[in-house]
Amino acid sequence: MKVSSITKTKYTHSFFPAYYKNIRLIKILHHFSTGLHLLEGDIMKTRKKRSIRGTNYTWDLPVPYEFGLTLDMNAKGVILRAFEQFRLKTCVDFKPHSSEDYYIYLLKMKGCWSSVGKQYTKEQFISIGHNCDNTAVVEHEFLHALGFWHEQSRYDRDEYVTITWENIEAGEEKNFEIKTNTTNSTLGTPYDYNSVLHYDKNAFSNGNGSTIITNQPEFQEVIGQRRDMSHLDVLELNHLYGCNESISFLDHCSFDKDLCQMSLCSGNSEGWKRVIRADGGPNSDHTYLGKKPQGRSLFMHFSTLTGKVGDSARLETRKITPKRSCHTQCLQFFYYHSGGRTDQLNIWIREFSNDSDYIGTIRLMDQIKGLPTNYWKVHHVPLDARKTFQVVFEAQKGTTSSRGGFSVDDINLTETDCPHETWQIRNFEEVLNNSPNDTYLYSPKYYSPDGYRYQIILRLSVDHFGIFVRLVSGFNDASLQWPCPWRQVTISLLDQNAHIQQQMTKQRSVTTDPHWLLSGEFNTYTVFLRSLLQCYGSFMMSTELREREFLKGGDIFLLITMQGNANVLMQKKSLLCITHASSLI
Repeated sequence: MKVSSITKTKYTHSFFPAYYKNIRLIKILHHFSTGLHLLEGDIMKTRKKRSIRGTNYTWDLPVPYEFGLTLDMNAKGVILRAFEQFRLKTCVDFKPHSSEDYYIYLLKMKGCWSSVGKQYTKEQFISIGHNCDNTAVVEHEFLHALGFWHEQSRYDRDEYVTITWENIEAGEEKNFEIKTNTTNSTLGTPYDYNSVLHYDKNAFSNGNGSTIITNQPEFQEVIGQRRDMSHLDVLELNHLYGCNESISFLDHCSFDKDLCQMSLCSGNSEGWKRVIRADGGPNSDHTYLGKKPQGRSLFMHFSTLTGKVGDSARLETRKITPKRSCHTQCLQFFYYHSGGRTDQLNIWIREFSNDSDYIGTIRLMDQIKGLPTNYWKVHHVPLDARKTFQVVFEAQKGTTSSRGGFSVDDINLTETDCPHETWQIRNFEEVLNNSPNDTYLYSPKYYSPDGYRYQIILRLSVDHFGIFVRLVSGFNDASLQWPCPWRQVTISLLDQNAHIQQQMTKQRSVTTDPHWLLSGEFNTYTVFLRSLLQCYGSFMMSTELREREFLKGGDIFLLITMQGNANVLMQKKSLLCITHASSLI
C-alpha cells in the first residue's frame, strides 16, 4: 500500500450520494466530520496507546464485520478474498455482524486506514478507499485492526533499517517513530523485510531520495511488498491469537521427506515410485525446479515405458475430514506428462460413510490424457466431499507407445474454490526481456460459469508488464444481460512455492459495472477496463519476478476466475457456495 499523509480531511453529508440517508450512516458521517487524525499514514489515532503487547485488544473469533453502503462493489469482493487468505494461512476467521456489541465496519473514505487492535467503540471503522481494493492492502489494514503496528515501528528496527530523516517530507517525521518494548512486542519473531506491514523505501519521501535504507542491501527492493502476508506475518498473528490451526487448509505433500502418509497400490505394474528423475523426463522435481535442492528433491512417477495395456496403479492420500460447512474443496498439484497419448491420470475421491466403513464410495472427479507436454504443469480439481474422504491418483497405461509416464509433485488440498482457468506462459522471462516495448500477449478465450466470454491480455514493457481483461463475443450473448453486471475478474500470478500456505501469490481483481453504457464507456467487443488505477497497467515489475517463485523452468501461471457478486450484495460469509444466477443481482 502506498502510504500518504492525511491529517484534516473534511467530510460532509453532501460528499455522499443522496440515497445513503439513514440514521446509522448519518451517525458515521458525523463521527468523521471533525476530520481524520492518522498516525503512520494509515492508523486511526485513539485516545489511549494500543499495541500488540497483551490480549486486551485482541478480538474474539470469528471477527464480526459489516459492509458499509459507501464501499465499492469491487472492494467487497476483494475483502472476501482477503478473508479467504486469512482462513487459508491462519486461525483467524470472520463472520457477518449480527448481534455482537463490537464489530468492524468497512467503508470507503479517503485512503486506506484502520485502528490498531480492538477499540471497544461498537463500530470500529476500516477504510478501503480509492485504489485500496487489492487483497494485500486489505490484509494490511485488517492486521492493524487485529493488533499490529507497522513492521518498521518495532523497538529493534534500527538494527535492520536506517531512517534517512533528511529525506522525509516536512511534518511527517511522526510516521517513523519507534514503539517501545513496553508497549510493543515482537512476539519472538525476527525482523521481517517481507512483511505486508512494512513501509516501502520511499514512504513519505520529499523527493530527495529514499527514507528507509535496509541494513542488508539485498532487501532494499523487497520492503513495502503488497502481494500477500509473509510467513512471519502469519506466525505472529497465530501467536497473538494463541493458535496454529488453519481454517481451510487440509493437506500438502512435496515427497521430499516421505510419502506424507499416502499409500501405494498396484496390480500388474511396477506402480508409483518416489524418484529423483525419470526416464523420458522430468529430470528434476517441481519443488526445486531451477534451484539447488535443500537435501533430496523427489517426486512420484508412474512409468508407462513397459508393461501391458491397462496396467494401473493408485496413489492414495490419508483420510481427510472436511472442516467447513460448504463442502467445497480444491485439489492443486503439478504434473509432468511424458507418456503416451492414450495414457491416463485419473483423479478420484473415496468417501467413507462412517468409522466402520473401510471400503468407501469412489467417484471420478477428473482425467488427464492426450499428447505429452514434457514440462511441468499445474492442475486444479474442484471437489465436493461431504464426509471423510481420500484423494486417489490413478495412472493407467494406454494403447500408444510411450517414452516416459506420469509424474506428480507439490500436492495441496484446501477447502477453497478452485480458479476457473489457468494460463501457463512458457519461457516468460525470456519473452519479457526480448520483446519490443508494448508487445501484447493474448490468452485463450474463456467462458465464465454463467456464460460470458472473456480474454486476458498482457502488455509487456521495458521493466514491467500490465494485465488487462476484455469481453469478447460468445455463443451465449443473446441470452446474457448487457452491459455485463457485477462480474468480478480476479487474476493471480501464482507463487509456485511447494506449500500453498507459504505462497505469496499476487492477485488483483476488477468488477464490471452495469452503468458503464450510460457514459459510452462499454461495448461487447472492447477492453472493458483500461484504467491504470486498477493496478493492471503495471501489474508487476520485472525485477519482482525473482523475489518469489513466480518463475519456475522459465514459466509463469496466471490463475483466472470470473464470478458474479450476488453473494456480496447478500452479505454471504465467504466466497464459497457462490450462486452465479444474475437474477440475484
